[in-house]
Amino acid sequence: MEEKQYESKDIVVLEGLDAVRLRPGMYIGTTGSRGYHHLLWEIVDNSIDEISNGYGDSIKITLNKDGSITVEDNGRGIPVDMHPTLKKSGVEVVYTTLHAGGKFNTDNYKYSGGLHGVGASVTNALSRWCVVDVFKNGKEYTIRFESKEVNGKMKSGIPVTPLREIGKTNKTGTRVTFLPDDRVFGDLSFNFETITTKARELAFLNKGLRIEIINLLDESLNTSFHYEGGISDYVKYLVEDKTTMFDEPVYFEAEGKVLSMEASFIFTDSYTENSFSFVNNIPTTEGGTHEVGFKTAFTKAFNDYAREKGLLKDKEPNLLGEDFREGIHVVLAIKMNNVQFEGQTKTKLGNPEAKVEVENLTNIELQKFLSNPRNDEVAEIIINKAKNAAKVRIAAKKAKELVRAKNSAENFNLVGKLAASTSRNRLKNELFIVEGDSAGGSAKQGRDRSFQAILPLRGKPLNAEKKRIDQVLANEEIRTIISALDTGFGEDFTLDSLRYNKVIILSDADQDGAHIRAILLTFFYRYMRQLITDGHVFIGLPPLYKVYKKDVTEYVYSDAELSEAIARVGKGYMIQRYKGLGEMNPEQLWETTMDPEKRTLVQVTIEDAAQAERMISILMGDNLEARKKYIGIHANFDREDTFMQDYKNI
Repeated sequence: MEEKQYESKDIVVLEGLDAVRLRPGMYIGTTGSRGYHHLLWEIVDNSIDEISNGYGDSIKITLNKDGSITVEDNGRGIPVDMHPTLKKSGVEVVYTTLHAGGKFNTDNYKYSGGLHGVGASVTNALSRWCVVDVFKNGKEYTIRFESKEVNGKMKSGIPVTPLREIGKTNKTGTRVTFLPDDRVFGDLSFNFETITTKARELAFLNKGLRIEIINLLDESLNTSFHYEGGISDYVKYLVEDKTTMFDEPVYFEAEGKVLSMEASFIFTDSYTENSFSFVNNIPTTEGGTHEVGFKTAFTKAFNDYAREKGLLKDKEPNLLGEDFREGIHVVLAIKMNNVQFEGQTKTKLGNPEAKVEVENLTNIELQKFLSNPRNDEVAEIIINKAKNAAKVRIAAKKAKELVRAKNSAENFNLVGKLAASTSRNRLKNELFIVEGDSAGGSAKQGRDRSFQAILPLRGKPLNAEKKRIDQVLANEEIRTIISALDTGFGEDFTLDSLRYNKVIILSDADQDGAHIRAILLTFFYRYMRQLITDGHVFIGLPPLYKVYKKDVTEYVYSDAELSEAIARVGKGYMIQRYKGLGEMNPEQLWETTMDPEKRTLVQVTIEDAAQAERMISILMGDNLEARKKYIGIHANFDREDTFMQDYKNI
């Protein structure tokens, strides 16, 4: 074969924003729904950065009838004067040049979530058109960008005309309207609930900020968020359907040399810790150095107080951090410059100085709180709850040792239950957790045993939301799952030993099946959360109906699809309604639900940790009234709507 020459002429130089359109995933992660909404958050984040630094106090988001969206703030307005070297207006530079922005130093933005200068330009690059209006210096300016073919080549986000003055105004701020490009995203559209959830969070994190959302497609949905209590109100929101141990959240704010911080916490009668942390309004779902600093100071302050007040005797060991955090709901928000996030997802703070500063500030503020006699009752409640948690921890340790002992005895509790796969390739292997022995038998016979393992459940596992960890571990079905996955659980959980790349929940399409799914997802969320966050948990979708005649067969997965399937099969059709997985023979179960080439799986993800926490607390907790209210508002028993949408966005 003739060797192909590689010369300088073969090097392609992508100009302007063309690289963004060529590889959008590099800039927004995905061209799916999450990436689509990311375009909006890039613009909103710019407005938030203005407000976080003391300029302006309101943001308005408008969903327009043509599918475009508008974000307007009352900040200072993007600079409109000419850039000294690029000879373009500041607005044009920001929207057409990657890595251009005012956040690379701290002169204009002391705190910012956007550090790379790509936000506004990426939104522009992936839009059919984008219009920016600036209100500044008593004047209104406008500029329009479009993505279109020029000389046979697609050019991204190019200005149609230079920035121009169009009138006088008393306002200040920036208004951005853009239409995401369907040539990149297909027929996606903005989701109102996704937008309101994020807007609520931003309003909580920025005390006094008002965010208004206008939906011109349905103006009855218009809403606004404004919280004078900031993250203290956020904590109240998180626990409004729970039983709290005292009335008002503890709140403090402090400023150090390298950061400012706010923290608020309250305790409920639940058994799990719920910590939510943020850096410059960005959720740090994996924690980081700021969380470590807070937790270290919290543990020390309350241990010292317990010793001083005699709540811990000399012979008693100090309580552990996990003891003090049982049942806590805490929101920690810091603002700092020169932020170092670990990884591209910005989910874990890496700055070592943040640990030192947060620990020092938290220690000082908690000492103030604990030295006030009016807070003695709250402090004693926290310490007594921690002492009870320590007793449970000791009991749970014994239960864990029991599970480990059974695991080491060649998975004693899996004998006769797990039908293992023959392959040792963890990246290929799948585990189906199947409801019932009957369905388990069909699945065992119908599977590809080379990479598919089957674990039938012989009863409902325990609801982990309502029980202590030692009670959860006493449940045989839970212990079986732990043994099958071989990951450990809780504090000991690790993905290093996970035996299966996909863990697939396969249950009947009825109320009991939905309940089993909810119970399993609750357990994974509480004690194996990384299994979900790293994308290993899936829901298998079995069909509801079989429509057939002679040699024609169609499987139907929702009531909404049934009439269309009947029309395709034609006259003389027959219908079989599957009430459970056990009604399918092995061949049917393989063909419809287990064959990787034909099946439909829904990947379980956590889009928003705080919302996931609320959903699980409402649906799986003890508050019956909250659950009835939620079901009354949100229930839709067409499985395609509720199951496909809600479960993938737990």
